Amino acid sequence: MLGLFILCVCLEMTAVALWRLPALRYSDPLRRTLWGCSAGFAVALWARFPPVKAALDCVAVDFSALVKYFFSMIASLALLNYAVTSYGAQSDPPRHIVICRTVAVVSRQATIVVIPTMVVLFFAVVDRSHPTHDFAADHAGQWGAAVFMTLFYLYLGSAAATCAFQWGHVARRAETKSLRAGLTLGSAATWLYAAYSVVRVSFMWLAMFVHVAPPVEQVAGKAGDLLNVAAAALFATGASLPTTGVAAQRWHTWRLLYRLHPLRKDLARQFPEFSFQPLSSLLREATRLAPSLDIRLDRAIQECGDAVEQLRHYATEDLWSAVEEATAHHADPEAATEAYWIAATLRCAHAHQRSALPAAPLPMKPFPDSQAEARWLLRVQGIYVDLPTGVIDEILVHAGRPHGSSKHCLISVGSSRP
Repeated sequence: MLGLFILCVCLEMTAVALWRLPALRYSDPLRRTLWGCSAGFAVALWARFPPVKAALDCVAVDFSALVKYFFSMIASLALLNYAVTSYGAQSDPPRHIVICRTVAVVSRQATIVVIPTMVVLFFAVVDRSHPTHDFAADHAGQWGAAVFMTLFYLYLGSAAATCAFQWGHVARRAETKSLRAGLTLGSAATWLYAAYSVVRVSFMWLAMFVHVAPPVEQVAGKAGDLLNVAAAALFATGASLPTTGVAAQRWHTWRLLYRLHPLRKDLARQFPEFSFQPLSSLLREATRLAPSLDIRLDRAIQECGDAVEQLRHYATEDLWSAVEEATAHHADPEAATEAYWIAATLRCAHAHQRSALPAAPLPMKPFPDSQAEARWLLRVQGIYVDLPTGVIDEILVHAGRPHGSSKHCLISVGSSRP
């Protein structure tokens, strides 16, 4: 049962690390340090998973423990750097920030001595004549292992306690519920890590002077694993909560962009000069990674707006009034009017029936953001794609311009841009 729990937490932490992998492309130190923390803990957790542990121990006896502790130290340093970097540069920082920065600086400088010392202790001093199930519990009573574990837990404990205090302090003033919940879970996880470090070190040194029965060692090992994995689960959940809102927003933006593809395709076919880049297939556009979704949605709306602005040169003076008359009893008259007008002007553009003077701009609409405008375009597009050919023919005749072709051209929707 414990192995299944460890596997689930390993997968969760790995998912968080992969989710934050794009941070390596940016210069934001906060993103990079949070990714480094997630990736370090993910590797350390996988080293606990029995199949992976067995594979690592084939390299050397208890090699999985060395991998686990070293990557946990990397994650601890990243955690400290994250806590320090999140406050930015301040000329007169509060006392708790000064302490946090001091701990981070001392920890970074001490790695020059601590890591070589731990390697020497592991390979030359710690008795590794027999494989162990739990490194700390099975080596209890050995001074080399006690020093080795003390050096490691000084890193983990100091980093965890520092971040636990910082995140608990900030959580009360968080702007959003998801951020508050994420910081609270992160604080709880790091307090568990700090308590876990104290318990582990105390157990190692106590075993130097008091005999510990094997059943007690096994219970201590399983309890330590459970506490460590529970803290990792809380940390992974807390780290991912603030990004759920961002993920939902990105998904909504992607869906808008995906659904607007017919619009962009048809308008680009008529006016290719307004496209920022050649439009690809629907699958290629849906899986494109650059530029960002927000930029791509803004570009799509601007392309549509520029193309519709150009359609004014193909509209007669009476076209708008003819369209309003035809859509007076429509369930969504505003969107229908724009859809009919664009369908008619696109028919004229396709037939190269350019007007001597451009028509008046389309009515302005107070869109608060690009997503609201995209939703409006989808309303217009939804009406346009169902327009019968005969309706557009009648509107063009009523507006004083016979249709240029009896074939209906599906060149989709409109925009509110003047």
